[in-house]
Order: sequence, then C-alpha cells, then structure tokens
Amino acid sequence: MRLLRYGPIGQEKPGLLDDEGGLRDLSAVVGDITPATLAPAQLGHLRGLDPQSLPKVVGEQRLGAPLTGIGNILGIGLNYADHARETKGEPPPEPILFFKHTGSLTGPFDPIPFPPGAERLDWEAELGVVIGAAAHQVSEAEALSHVAGYMVLHDVSERDYQFKRQGQWGKGKSFPGFCPIGPYLVTADEVPDPQALAIRLSLNGEAMQNSSTEQMIFPVRFLVSYLSRFLRLLPGDVIATGTPAGVGLGRKLFLKPGDVVELSVAGLGTQRQTVTAP
Repeated sequence: MRLLRYGPIGQEKPGLLDDEGGLRDLSAVVGDITPATLAPAQLGHLRGLDPQSLPKVVGEQRLGAPLTGIGNILGIGLNYADHARETKGEPPPEPILFFKHTGSLTGPFDPIPFPPGAERLDWEAELGVVIGAAAHQVSEAEALSHVAGYMVLHDVSERDYQFKRQGQWGKGKSFPGFCPIGPYLVTADEVPDPQALAIRLSLNGEAMQNSSTEQMIFPVRFLVSYLSRFLRLLPGDVIATGTPAGVGLGRKLFLKPGDVVELSVAGLGTQRQTVTAP
C-alpha cells in the first residue's frame, strides 16, 4: 500500500495510490495520515479497502510529505563505508546518531531554499524508515515488526553549518526544506527486504549516487534495535538510515540556485527538487 498526502501546503488531504497508479482520496476514511494511522489495526483496515471504491482525484496535484505529526527525525551518519571514506572518515564501530528538526520536513517536489550565507549545500539520498509501533529494548529479531513502512528521504545538508558552526550536526541539517520525504509511504508488507533496494541521485541529469541499501554498515533491523536501547522509538518517528558515496562533499561540488536534484529508492518512488535563490 502506498499512502500519500496531496494538496496545497497546509491543506493536504490523505490518499493512496491504486494499482494503476491513480490517486484515490481517503478523506472519508481517515482525517489524515498521522502516527495513529500507522497502528497495525488501522493499516489493516486501510489495506482491506477496495481502492476502486474510493473517489479518484483528477488533475495534477502537489504531493506533500506522506505523513504528518512526525515527532522525531533520527539521522544515522556514515552508514555506508564508501561514504565514510569519501569524507575522510572511518566506518564507525557503532551507529552515529544525530537529529534533524521537524521544521525541515517538506514534500518530495517542493523547492530546496538556498540558506543565507551557504557555501557548501549538499545532497544525500537515503532510505527513510517509519516506526509504526513503539519500540524500546527490542531485539533485532523483532525490530522490523515495529516498522510501518519506508519512503525516500533527502537529507539536505549545509556542510559549513554542519561542521564549522560548533556543536552537533543538526545545525547543518535542519533548515526549512532540508528534509523532503515521499512521494509515498510504502507499507512494510510491500518491502520484503529493506537491504535490497537500489538508491540513486542525479544532479542536473548527471548521476552522482548509485548504490544499494545492501551496502549499509548497520542494516535497518540493527538500527531499530540499537536505537531502542537508548530511547523509546514512537509511532511516526522517522529514521534516516544514511547515504552512500557520491555526495558533494566528496566531489568538492555543491548545490547552487537553479540546480535540479532527482533521487529515488527502488519501489518507493522518485523525488525531484529545484534549488531556489535566497
């Protein structure tokens, strides 16, 4: 099942994608796609619907973030060995955890604003993991049962904010527009192996990142279990699982106004953003 939200910013409605790729309205079934929607019983109810019985949405629609009410965005740094090497780092012995502010969330096709004073605006294509059931002190064996679904996530970063402004990485990763998610929240039953997904990103039509989630140092089931040792993962929390090699920091190439970024994770859809002038 591919859940989504469509409509103008601040006025999004819940929907889903039918088998033919058509957009269906869920407004008569749920008020919105929220953490409460991710409860197993609620997802089971939605899964039992006949999409053809839902109103078809016609015309071109803006797609917003496919989930609202996200409480936490938990980022994992240097989770691909090739990315660690390109940034002159070493693969970490344990996952590196940072946080992105929820004010950075945006739709998959919304513009990326160029921050004031930015010098090194960078891209990072990632697999996003959405928690559906609270997880605390869970084992790796049971970890994926706490996952509601997956989505494409763009961890946009301003490297000078991240590394030169003191403190933790969040300063460089939380500007408005720095966390496009979607276009869909694909439920976990449609992703049998989150470690077998191609992940790609292009800049102005030129390939920059081309890898697979198979290359993660710490796979999804480990990350969920590991994080649950230190905190209580809540429904609607999103884990940004890290990016493979090919980012601007490694290439000494950074985003500028007018650039177009396109990224995808196999089976989860494609995003496209234009960098806008400050």
